[in-house]
Amino acid sequence: MTRRNLLSAAPAALALAASASNTSTSNKGRLKQSVARWCYNALSLDDLCRAASGMGLAAIDLVAPEDAPTLKKYGLVPAMILPGGGTIPDGLNRLENHARIEDELSHRIPAAAAVGAPNIITFSGYRRGLSDEQGVENCAIGLNRVKRIAEDHGVTICLELLNSKIDHKDYQCDHTAWGVELMKRVDSPRVKLLYDIYHMQIMEGDIMRTIRENIQYIAHFHTGGVPGRHELDDTQELNWRTVARAIADLGFTGYVAHEFVPLHDPLTSLRQAVELCTV
Repeated sequence: MTRRNLLSAAPAALALAASASNTSTSNKGRLKQSVARWCYNALSLDDLCRAASGMGLAAIDLVAPEDAPTLKKYGLVPAMILPGGGTIPDGLNRLENHARIEDELSHRIPAAAAVGAPNIITFSGYRRGLSDEQGVENCAIGLNRVKRIAEDHGVTICLELLNSKIDHKDYQCDHTAWGVELMKRVDSPRVKLLYDIYHMQIMEGDIMRTIRENIQYIAHFHTGGVPGRHELDDTQELNWRTVARAIADLGFTGYVAHEFVPLHDPLTSLRQAVELCTV
């Protein structure tokens, strides 16, 4: 299951969304939690926002600037704007993509800023035979072309870490060390990593130590159970409450967004994840 292949709508989910606003679970924890829109495409955006607000979520992830008025009705922030710059296969690691990505971000970053979105997404692209050293050099060139736009508008460009083992084979930004090296070369407070815990657990594990050692390069987190990218429950190999507490203990002020595909009642699963990560 990927963002391009979504679950079919479940009739029970719509009924649950309609009643969710009547049961408020205020998130009083130290983390600002969000949820990825694409995982709940079976619900209307209004229904998702109503339910998210009732659970104490602060934001919705991977939405367009045009979605912001709906989020605002429920007191929610568009935490991560999509589309951003480039695509998962065709990203910053190819010089021939730079002009197009710069044009995309020069339009989308101001639009994100106008609706109060703190982050916008981008990608390294697939290797296609490119060495990791050449890839990081090319990505640095591309990000250095656009970082001033982000700095001027107060929006952070987030390069996503993805696994190349299962979901996005050949993706280049597939290890934290590679992403951190790129961040060091760009050296901007408005260019950071989107650390997807699901993807990095698959690629390298050692999640908590890696986060602690590299938190200054991370602007945003995604969750998702391993294996399968499903619920954050006892079928998964990570202790999510401990991971959430480790992030909160670092004083992280960004968003932690749930990006898992629920196998059970969608909003029940989301509520359980929110409660689990309220630390």
